[in-house]
Amino acid sequence: QAFRDAGADIITVHPEAGPHVHRTLQAIRATGAKAGVSLNPGTPVEAVDPIIDLVDLVLVMSVNPGFGGQSFIETSLPKIEKLRKKIDATGRDIILEVDGGVNAKTAPKVIAAGATALVAGTAVYGGDASAYADNITRLRSAA
Repeated sequence: QAFRDAGADIITVHPEAGPHVHRTLQAIRATGAKAGVSLNPGTPVEAVDPIIDLVDLVLVMSVNPGFGGQSFIETSLPKIEKLRKKIDATGRDIILEVDGGVNAKTAPKVIAAGATALVAGTAVYGGDASAYADNITRLRSAA
């Protein structure tokens, strides 16, 4: 509830964060927020199967969480493709987001694999503040 009170419209959790991800997603939805689930590189796609009816967003971590500037893990692409198929099979408008190593080179790959939202940190904030607008333009052009 604290996240919702702070203004969050979508709250995303890792299935490994607690023993009852189903209950956690229900609690998020009860606040009026959209619920998401985040899959680390080592978390299998099948982790969404029992909860896909409760999620509005699936986030694929294409690096191991912890710090910026990591390289995109290429084995994330088949994972994104599998998730796209699972999402499409539901007939629901579930966001498929990718976070980690997203840049002008990897953005077209993740979009081709089925992602509908991208998170970019280093690709946007590399250089000084005067470079940010050009970095965003370059990323959008590549996507």
